[in-house]
Amino acid sequence: MEYMTPASTGAPRWLTDEEQHTWRAYLHATTLLEDHLDRQLQRDAGMPHTYYGLLVQLSQAPRRRMRMTELARNAKITRSRLSHAIARLEKNGWVRREDCPSDKRGQNAVLTDDGHAMLGRSAPGHVEAVRQALFDRLTPEQVKSLGEIMKVLATGLEPEGADADLPWLR
Repeated sequence: MEYMTPASTGAPRWLTDEEQHTWRAYLHATTLLEDHLDRQLQRDAGMPHTYYGLLVQLSQAPRRRMRMTELARNAKITRSRLSHAIARLEKNGWVRREDCPSDKRGQNAVLTDDGHAMLGRSAPGHVEAVRQALFDRLTPEQVKSLGEIMKVLATGLEPEGADADLPWLR
């Protein structure tokens, strides 16, 4: 499907009423979902959703460690924001930093035993919050469609190449 750009037509491509309705519903739902998950994790684990996601990434990495640059890329956050988050997680004793043996300039984030235990305690409540907020409200067909749609969006929004302007590359 070929899309006309403002440059090719000379006019902006305003959203149709249906597109505007869908866009606003998407924004409303994603804001509410992120807030719901953030509040649940703050209440039950004392951490924001972003920090939980970092712990999950580390728990799934070999030897529970990952290069900071790779962790930022996987979490889709700037290296500066990651550094701040890791500092907070270090203060809680859930993560530690190690120098990277293969690159003296690089660092690894390592999930500690205390961090792994915290993740184990907080995961059941988080999964239940996700299930209640999202999956319990959708039919199996809607779940499949949502997954396909999100994959298409993510693929289109994450260009490859050294010149890609992505936050985790800054």
